[in-house]
Amino acid sequence: MARLSALLLSAGLSLMMSIAPARAASPADRQALSIDAATPYTMAVYANADLGRLPSHVQRALIIVHGVQRNAVDYFAIGQHLLDMAQLSPANTLLLAPNFMAHKDQGLSPDMPIWGSDAWMQGEASIHGVTGITSFQALDDLLRWLADPARFPDLHEIVLIGHSAGAQLMQRYALLNGLTEGLQRAGIHLRYVISSPSSYLYLSPERPQGEDFAPPTGQACPRYDDYRYGLGQPPAYLAQQHLDGRQLFARYAARDVRYLVGQRDVDPQHRFLDRSCGAALQGATRMARQLAYLGYERFLARRWQIPASHTQQVIPDAAHGAARLYRSPLALGQVFPWLDAPAPAAVAVAAAAGQR
Repeated sequence: MARLSALLLSAGLSLMMSIAPARAASPADRQALSIDAATPYTMAVYANADLGRLPSHVQRALIIVHGVQRNAVDYFAIGQHLLDMAQLSPANTLLLAPNFMAHKDQGLSPDMPIWGSDAWMQGEASIHGVTGITSFQALDDLLRWLADPARFPDLHEIVLIGHSAGAQLMQRYALLNGLTEGLQRAGIHLRYVISSPSSYLYLSPERPQGEDFAPPTGQACPRYDDYRYGLGQPPAYLAQQHLDGRQLFARYAARDVRYLVGQRDVDPQHRFLDRSCGAALQGATRMARQLAYLGYERFLARRWQIPASHTQQVIPDAAHGAARLYRSPLALGQVFPWLDAPAPAAVAVAAAAGQR
């Protein structure tokens, strides 16, 4: 904590300061990133550098994904605030806030993938503009673009943050993507920060039952274990990997995944909370669902004898808003753990790990 406090004070920042609106980008700052995939397209992003004149010594990248309102410009401001607190310069740290565009958004162009409303948060494919681009593929393509040694030869770390709807996408992406290990073998560490999603992807039929986990009884929600809540009817992105739940968990458990939720994110009637039966079986609120999922990881670790050490942090005085959540030094310590922030509550999910 001493190093983190010193950084904040030397930057003239209080531990409890709010996001400074003067740092927010304007819509005119949105850029088009050209993706040279099998089907080329451009991705709308906000960045702390001119993507046509990239800095040559980028060591670290931060990707931050917006919520259901697709307000990437606001998330760019939050990402910039995190970099300011950590005293990370655009000369060596690239910030990207991708915008998953829907048909009613302004600034659309035919060379962009355009999703149907909130379909992007589930990993679905674009249906207008450049069609057939899943949001999982878009994240894959961003990682490949960053990891190109001809572009960023000094890159050694990528942090991916998703909040709320963006965290629904990010939790599933952290679990399902097939790139992480290859990038890490190439010397690029990936860290996933998942804050306050409405639901999680479960890897077996069990759901929280008091202090334990068991398949739900009755027929009130017959498709509760289909994707996006379980592995039934998987998307092609997952199906083509031919992995079962145990294999997915073994891979996920070894990845650097960190969870955040606000202490006051406990409204069971929140307007953006998924209240479908598949989500409701995971808990009544975002707080309850996150703590239950951490318990579920311990449950799977005991069942399958696969240790893991994902961490989870409750942010005091925060509700659901991303700005308040990420202004906390506790959140900063999860995003950049090398700042020596207070140790979060470790989720030791070894086979004989403690209580939920």
